[in-house]
Amino acid sequence: MTRIAVTGGSGKLGRFVLQELVDHGYEVVNLDLAAPGEQVCPWTRVDLTDYGQVVEALTAIDDRHSGVDAVVHLGAIPGPGLATNAATFANNITASYHVFAAARAAGIDRIVWASSETLLGLPFDTPPPYLPVDEEYAARPETSYSLAKHLDEQMAAQFCRWNPELTMVGLRFSNVMTPDDYATFPSFDADPRQRIWNLWGYIDARDGAQAVRRALGYDRTGVEIFVIANADTVMSRSSRSLAAEYFPDVPVTRELGEHETLLSIDKARRLLGYEPRHTWR
Repeated sequence: MTRIAVTGGSGKLGRFVLQELVDHGYEVVNLDLAAPGEQVCPWTRVDLTDYGQVVEALTAIDDRHSGVDAVVHLGAIPGPGLATNAATFANNITASYHVFAAARAAGIDRIVWASSETLLGLPFDTPPPYLPVDEEYAARPETSYSLAKHLDEQMAAQFCRWNPELTMVGLRFSNVMTPDDYATFPSFDADPRQRIWNLWGYIDARDGAQAVRRALGYDRTGVEIFVIANADTVMSRSSRSLAAEYFPDVPVTRELGEHETLLSIDKARRLLGYEPRHTWR
């Protein structure tokens, strides 16, 4: 596995994924409607809602490649409210189907894609069943955006049923942050409700990129889902006190570290070897 196609490589997380893969010796091609701000690898404009373009992008592009070994699918409208509900759903579910189906047509047997923390039940107006939350309870999509992400995961399971040699890894990324965002973090302490919607979680884009690279090396077939967050919260207060004040009736399943994330990354640590290296602190 040496050549990787990354959809959405010009985005907030995507540009860090491109750099991470290039730095680790992969040959990478960026497939995106938007041009990258900084070109660390070849870029080709591709509309993921056009199946013909996606098939061609994964099989061969003149002056770019003659085929790829794996796909990282990040291309999507990146959250609810950025477009109307139906437009978000239609764009995202169509793009994912096209990427999954085109990879199958091209004989590609390894796909890593961006699922979402929203499937854990965000914005948690209904409290979670326990803390820290993890991949073990049923998905709780609350928006058209997260509904499409939920169906992506269900669709991946069927693609893997059709092809027992296929590996598909869905990464439920938390709220993506870059070092430029960290200046605002201390302001969250004034009102923890600003960030209660995702249990005060985040993912440093550099650690998100690390998770993608590790997922590409996952050595089991079938579909697997991982929560990907940083090891700490965005708050100065302890995780224990936040859980006690804002979710007093929700069971806490273990002793929490001082600032431990309430979005459990235990599974990613155990099966991917993922370990966050960065923190806003």
